[in-house]
Amino acid sequence: RVAGVFTFPGHSYAPGAAAGALADEGRALEQAAASLAAAGLPCELRSGGCTPTAPSTPGGVVTELRPGVYVFNDAQQVALGTADLDDVALCVAATVVSVPAVDRVVLDAGSKVLGPERPPWVPGHGLLPEHPGAVVSGLWEHHAVVDPGPHRLRLGDRVAVVPNHVCTAVNLATELLVASGGEVVDRWAVTARSRNR
Repeated sequence: RVAGVFTFPGHSYAPGAAAGALADEGRALEQAAASLAAAGLPCELRSGGCTPTAPSTPGGVVTELRPGVYVFNDAQQVALGTADLDDVALCVAATVVSVPAVDRVVLDAGSKVLGPERPPWVPGHGLLPEHPGAVVSGLWEHHAVVDPGPHRLRLGDRVAVVPNHVCTAVNLATELLVASGGEVVDRWAVTARSRNR
């Protein structure tokens, strides 16, 4: 049984690309639905969407909207202008474990926590919302190197790091800690960990 058609406008993940991707998605869904109808198959479901295009997706052509990153948002969405820092709901708690130079600190969170992705339009390997101008300039499996910019970070300081791609970061975790007012109020198990095949 054919339930409908499905698309993902992934080419919206670039500065200024959302509108064009949205138009492409509408055309693709309409053409696919028309092909099914011509073959005598009803097309009740036209599923599409992603976080960069979701705010602008018109009703009608798309009957099911599937943005994923929007649940938490991430540094990539902030860089694209899809989300503001106030819209970001997930960050990694990291500790400064070394201060080898005045312009460089090392955190205990690397690619195994933050994920390895660095799109060309994002200025680093993560975003430090409490330290504007700081850049995560290097990333290894267990550590990140940060150019603190105008900020002075000291050994033992705890910092929040917003991952570039929240989906990867969540998939690397066993559980997420839910905080309110600086206190942990709940723990969410990541039951689908490593199952994104």
